[in-house]
Amino acid sequence: QLQLVESGGGLVQPGGSLRLSCTASGDTLDYYAVAWFRQAPGKEREGISCINSSGDWTKYVDSVKGRFTISRDDAKNTVYLQMDNLKPEDTAIYYCNAEAFCSTVASNYDSWGPGTQVTVSS
Repeated sequence: QLQLVESGGGLVQPGGSLRLSCTASGDTLDYYAVAWFRQAPGKEREGISCINSSGDWTKYVDSVKGRFTISRDDAKNTVYLQMDNLKPEDTAIYYCNAEAFCSTVASNYDSWGPGTQVTVSS
């Protein structure tokens, strides 16, 4: 059974960068689309980006477009989220999840990993 673990979060100043990793075990990611989500305190979980299984199609929510880049390295069974020009409003717990097709609708997924905390603050 596919299991995903997020890592790479931390504390960064506004304008800084972080790269998050979503690493799979138990199965290969080759045939899965992978989406990134985030949940800020008091807010609903929000889908922010997705990459299809072949890596040739990506999707971003408007609030991160031009600042975040999703990519995948199937040899490492890992999907990345490069986050540049971070803003305080990007502060959240970040989660990844996988399905056969890209979906940034959180209710489409049954289970979640622990996530990784991203805090953007001076």
